[in-house]
Amino acid sequence: MDWTVAPEVYVFLAAVGFAAGWLDSIAGGGGLIALPALLLAGVPPLPALATNKLQGTAGAFTATVHYVRRGWVDLHWARGLIAASFIGAAAGTALVQVVDTAVVETLLPFLLAAMVLYFLLSPRLGDLEAEPRLGRWGYGLTAAPAIGFYDGFFGPGTGSFFTASAVALLGASARRAVALTKVLNVTSNIASLALFTAGGHMLWTVGAVMIVGQLAGATLGANMAIRGGVALIRPLVVLVCVGMLTKLLWERFV
Repeated sequence: MDWTVAPEVYVFLAAVGFAAGWLDSIAGGGGLIALPALLLAGVPPLPALATNKLQGTAGAFTATVHYVRRGWVDLHWARGLIAASFIGAAAGTALVQVVDTAVVETLLPFLLAAMVLYFLLSPRLGDLEAEPRLGRWGYGLTAAPAIGFYDGFFGPGTGSFFTASAVALLGASARRAVALTKVLNVTSNIASLALFTAGGHMLWTVGAVMIVGQLAGATLGANMAIRGGVALIRPLVVLVCVGMLTKLLWERFV
């Protein structure tokens, strides 16, 4: 698909990609920045969704590489969860093209409010592992495909949902939860990306410009999360969720 704008808009989108990559690699929610920016730049909705997946996938992959190299996630251990996230996202992306997303839009504020309370009040979010409430296979049959499906179907806040569920259900520390989140999020993004590309909705030039910013932002954010741990991750996840909740309520009632 062809779409051209003034050079300064590309500079703006590269800066947006950097900010989105930095935020997404720590707390999730980079799409909160990237998708509205694409729409503001005049990109039509469906190509905006597709291009957002393209630049987001690049950033998530970059962060994943950093976490894996530092030993914060074991890809062999997570292989079943990766497959579950991929299958869920593919199903969600296929379904969103034929049904109304109004139900998800209605439920999302309640999910975000619950996440804010959980991250503010839960003593489980820390730099130490806790006793898991679900084993790997239980998580792979429930949370991983469900959140992957949500990512393909709707998307906003997927990273935060993965992080919250990894802490609450797998007993992961903050840093290990974020590391696993990046692996599962890049997997769900790839599934959605493949279907959007097949549909011919991708703006490759715009995506490439944003990827430049994403790579730099994701690298910086992953390194900061590894060093800062829960002291950085908890407040950022809460801020992302509050920001999303405020945005959704504003759009609905104001």
